[in-house]
Amino acid sequence: MTGFKESTIGDLLRDTAQRQPEADGLVYPQSSIRLTYAELYANCRSVAKGFMALGIKRGDPVSVWTTNLPEWVYLQFGLSMIGAVFVTVNTSYKSSELEYILRQSDSTTLVFMEQYRDANFYEILRTVLPELESCSSGTLQSEELPKLKNIVYIGERTETPSMNSFADVVALGANISDQDLDQRMASLDVHDIINMQYTSGTTGFPKGVMLTHYNIVNNARMVGDVMGLTPDDRLLIQVPLFHCFGCVMSTLNSVYHGSTMVVIEQFNPIDALQYIEEEHCTAINGVPTMFIAMLNHKDFNRYDKSSLRTGIMAGAPCPVEVMDQVRERMHCPEVVIAFGLTESSPVMTMTRRDDPVELRVSTVGRLLPDIEGKIVDPISGKSLPPNTQGEIVTRSACLMKGYYKMEGATRDAIDAEGWLHTGDLGMVDETGYFKVTGRIKEMIIRGGENIYPREIEEFLHGYEKINDVYIVGIPDKKYGEQPLAVIKLKEGQTACEDELVAYCQDKIARHKIPRYWEFVTDFPMTASGKVQKFKLVEEFSEAYR
Repeated sequence: MTGFKESTIGDLLRDTAQRQPEADGLVYPQSSIRLTYAELYANCRSVAKGFMALGIKRGDPVSVWTTNLPEWVYLQFGLSMIGAVFVTVNTSYKSSELEYILRQSDSTTLVFMEQYRDANFYEILRTVLPELESCSSGTLQSEELPKLKNIVYIGERTETPSMNSFADVVALGANISDQDLDQRMASLDVHDIINMQYTSGTTGFPKGVMLTHYNIVNNARMVGDVMGLTPDDRLLIQVPLFHCFGCVMSTLNSVYHGSTMVVIEQFNPIDALQYIEEEHCTAINGVPTMFIAMLNHKDFNRYDKSSLRTGIMAGAPCPVEVMDQVRERMHCPEVVIAFGLTESSPVMTMTRRDDPVELRVSTVGRLLPDIEGKIVDPISGKSLPPNTQGEIVTRSACLMKGYYKMEGATRDAIDAEGWLHTGDLGMVDETGYFKVTGRIKEMIIRGGENIYPREIEEFLHGYEKINDVYIVGIPDKKYGEQPLAVIKLKEGQTACEDELVAYCQDKIARHKIPRYWEFVTDFPMTASGKVQKFKLVEEFSEAYR
């Protein structure tokens, strides 16, 4: 493959630290942590040695369940140095979800944080592992989770002997020599599975996506190349690290290009604005809801954002109006759109920094180098001509190894010719620019007419009173489904259904005008900032039966 780099994640960090040891590597302003690349590499080696001393072998799955703590970054690179499979756990998970991930991934070790805000991770864990109260460190035996042997906590807890503190594990590393670690690093293969990320599980149980060093190092390389990242850049990382947007497009991307990581524990619009100014951030990644929250914050104009140059909006469709405001009001002229999914490590297409504005607000860009993509008929699988709507499929060396212990699901996702079927609807024009028009499963069929929520959402974003809007299908006895618009108005605004229907009339087809309208103050969100449309359907369907 042209330009593909043969490097493990640990070797990548080592090379960057050797090349620019005194450059800022990791900045964590909420805890006044500021590490050079040399210091970051040393910290990650200490973590690697500690987990070697704990008995973690190459290929052992290790689950990590924390917010964006500095330790998360140390673990991402430290565990990769010893060949452990880093299993990322969503911080919004509760007991049944946590138990499922630990069991399905065959995790031997869980690293978790004590508590964040009103979520007590320890109490959740205790319901999954009642044995925690009655065993000592290293003797954990769970009937439900027989593979799980080590529990490591980040925090000050002292009264639970069944667990090891993160600091104590790192201290164990004194028994491991530099030579021992170097030998382990040298024994790894770039095609080893190193990361397992679980899909959202909105339909059926979550699936563990198996990704290799080769997969994600090269996707990070391509993403940063498109952004134009260099050692002079400082990337604000406010997306959760447990998703590819965080741990590939942000941290790994930064390390590959020698840029500074400025990490926020959990997204907050005022924190983001403050650290852009204080840390002179040149780049910012986020989902559209994050950018909307910053743009609409009452103190937005108080902060200097002139250092910004580029960034990525991804994870959900980006309204045209939001893109325009990010470019102009946030002084981020080179912001780009990225599209992909975890199974492709994750990015397939990106707009380019020098694309005309029209392309950057109306498409998700063109394919990254060495990544193939096309549009096929969702039923027959046949390739479709330009400007014809169908399913987006992709094929590349960034494709996952498969779903862990789910061979049937893997075969369903990747066909015999190696094409990954994304489940996304879209089209591509004659110049290779892709548009995403919706999800196959989100498409609304009203009386035989196909309705694509993205199209109506884009249209309604043009109404001056609307802050954000999502369209979902509500079951209907006569038509099968009817579109419902769930709307969050801008602060201080009021609106009614008749007003919005009048706005739609004579501008969009009659069958596309939402039959129902609901006004909300917040949307149900995943921890990564994506709106959970299925929950909107669940919440409002009963009212319209």
